[in-house]
Amino acid sequence: MKFKTLFDALAARLKKSQLFQRQQRGAAALETAIVLPIMILVSLGGANMTLAGYAAVAATNAANYGARVGSVSQQNPAGRAISAAEAHATQTGIGEYTVTAYGGGRRGTQIVVEVHWEFPNWFRGILAFVGGSSPSQFEGNARSTFRQEGW
Repeated sequence: MKFKTLFDALAARLKKSQLFQRQQRGAAALETAIVLPIMILVSLGGANMTLAGYAAVAATNAANYGARVGSVSQQNPAGRAISAAEAHATQTGIGEYTVTAYGGGRRGTQIVVEVHWEFPNWFRGILAFVGGSSPSQFEGNARSTFRQEGW
């Protein structure tokens, strides 16, 4: 194909370039339409798992704090340990916590604080929709043991 002028050659090249750019824009839109929902689900799933991990760490910290308070209490160490652990756990605002404590009362005996934590699994319905299964909530236990101090 011979061109009469340099202008005709440049016009033909520009036309091919514009057609190529239009095709590339369409391909980019298609790729975005496929990848974006997957990336959003993965990101939100990661956030859900991160919050569940945070609830587990908060339960561990609450158990440690409660056991420490109970170990230095001279009267009703288990009751004070439960109160301290519940107060510490509820400060997080994430998840549900159940605190139990036992032991203590004499110098050198152990006081044990256990914190059971639960956090809802927001993606259970989505996984069921695509054929997967998952528990309705994440849950776990944290336990801390301190020796009763005395003087």
